[in-house]
Amino acid sequence: MSFPDDLRYSTDHEWVRREGDKFTVGITSFAQEALGDIVFVERPKTEQVAAGDVFGEIESTKSVSELYAPISGKVVVTNEQLDEHPEVLNADPYGDGWIAVIESEDLGAYEALLSSAQYEEIISAAAEA
Repeated sequence: MSFPDDLRYSTDHEWVRREGDKFTVGITSFAQEALGDIVFVERPKTEQVAAGDVFGEIESTKSVSELYAPISGKVVVTNEQLDEHPEVLNADPYGDGWIAVIESEDLGAYEALLSSAQYEEIISAAAEA
């Protein structure tokens, strides 16, 4: 499992990449591994979301999991490729497996997300419990 240093992370296992006032969101390698083979993604609707709100769903051969918005703002783009190829979340969670882009000016919420080292500590502690 890898957790790139240039991303921020939520405790709900989403990652966030900042590019100006746009924030690309996906699920972590830990999340995709825990889910197993992903077979369906309900992409977020292009609308306002608040941090912590459910804004989509991922279905795998093991379970169904909700996606939580890691930051407040407007969903401006979603990854349409996931409709036909949801398995890209397993193959490339930090690249082609992105889920949505949220436009936001809430830099405080972004800064409050976890660094890769903090996220890795949470994952390690959970594995030891």
